[in-house]
Amino acid sequence: MKRMFLTLVAICLACLISFSQKREKYEFKRNLPVYADSLIADLTYPMAWGNSDIKDFGEWRKAARQKVFDCMLMPPPAPSNGFEARVLFEEQRDGYKARKIEIRLSRYYTVPAYVLIPDGKGPFPAVNCLHDHGAHLFIGKEKVIRPLACEDSTVIKDADEWLAGYEGQYFGDFLAKNGYVVFSADAPMWGERGQMEGPRRDRYDMIAGNMMMYGIDLSAWMTYDDISGTEYLAQMPEVDASRIGCTGWSMGAYRTWMLSALSDRIKAGAAVCWMVTTDEQMSFKYSRTENGGFANCFPGLRRWLDYPHVASIACPKPMLFINGSLDKLFPVAGVQKAFAIMHDTWNSQGAGRNIETEIWEMPHSCGLRSQQRVLEFFNKHLK
Repeated sequence: MKRMFLTLVAICLACLISFSQKREKYEFKRNLPVYADSLIADLTYPMAWGNSDIKDFGEWRKAARQKVFDCMLMPPPAPSNGFEARVLFEEQRDGYKARKIEIRLSRYYTVPAYVLIPDGKGPFPAVNCLHDHGAHLFIGKEKVIRPLACEDSTVIKDADEWLAGYEGQYFGDFLAKNGYVVFSADAPMWGERGQMEGPRRDRYDMIAGNMMMYGIDLSAWMTYDDISGTEYLAQMPEVDASRIGCTGWSMGAYRTWMLSALSDRIKAGAAVCWMVTTDEQMSFKYSRTENGGFANCFPGLRRWLDYPHVASIACPKPMLFINGSLDKLFPVAGVQKAFAIMHDTWNSQGAGRNIETEIWEMPHSCGLRSQQRVLEFFNKHLK
C-alpha cells in the first residue's frame, strides 16, 4: 500500500512538472499550430461545387463522393455471407417493439444495435438514428434509444442521466411512437465497441493513431458502418427501402450529413448542431477551437472540400440543418457561411426548397422542440 501511494505521488509530481515546464519558443498553442491562419488561407477547396472544373452536377457529385472515399482510406472488408443478424432480446413497448440485435457489418467484427418496430402492418418508413459524441463513450446507441431490460443497471442509469441533452426524451423512441422503424448502432469506441479497460476519452486519439498504422481511419470506419447499417435497415422486411432517413445531434449530426452525402439509400437527413466552415472552426478567433480530433477527421480531405462542400454531395435530397446561436462549439459566423454555401448549391440545381437551415436561440442541445421539428420534416419527406 505504501509503495502504491509513493508511486501515485511520483506520477502526480511528474504531471505537475510537465505542465509547468514551458519553453520560450514554441510552435503550437491551444491545440493548433501558430501558423493556423496561413494554413487556412491556403485552403482553396478545388473540388468544391463551383470551384471544380467539372460543370455537370451529376458528374461532380460522383467525383466529389469518390474523393471523400479516397480520403477515408481502407474500408472494412465486407462480411462473407452478407449482414448476418441475430436477435439477442426483444420487448414490447407502448406502440412498438424494441429489439437488441447483433449484426455482422464486416468480416472483422459484429456490431450491437437497437431496432424499434412500430405495431401494425408495414412496411414503414425508417430512420437511422445516429448517437452523439459528448466525450462520453460508456454508452452509444443507448443515448438515443431507451436501453432494453436486458442491459446492466449501470447502463440504464447512465443513459437516463445522459438524456439531459435531449430534455428527457429518447429521440429514437419518440420517432418509433410516431410510426418509424428506428435503428441505432454503437459507433467504434462507444458502448459495447469500447475499450476493455473502460472508456477514456484521452485514449480515443491514441487508438485512432494506432489504427492509422494499419492504414485505417477510425472516423471513416464509423461512417462506413453507418452506410452498412443503413443497407441492413433497407433489407428489413418491416422497412420501406424507398423511405429511409437519418438524424442525429452533435457528432450524430455530423454522421447524418456524411451519411446523406455518401449513401443513396438515404432520402432525407436532419442534422441538429453540427455544421460550420473550417476557417471559423480551426482559427484563433474564438476562445474555443475544434477538439473533436480523430472523431471527424479524414486525412487530407480539407485540401479538397470543406464541411459544407461534403454535405452538398447530398443535393438535391431534402436536408434540415438546425444550429444554436448559443452553441459554444460552432461559431455562428461559421454556421452562417456553411449554410450559405449549401443554399447556393441546392439553388444551383433548382432544389432550393429541399434545404432548410435554421439558427435557434439555444445552446448545444437536442431538446423536445428540435425533435418535434425533425419529426415534422420526416413526416413531410418520408410519409
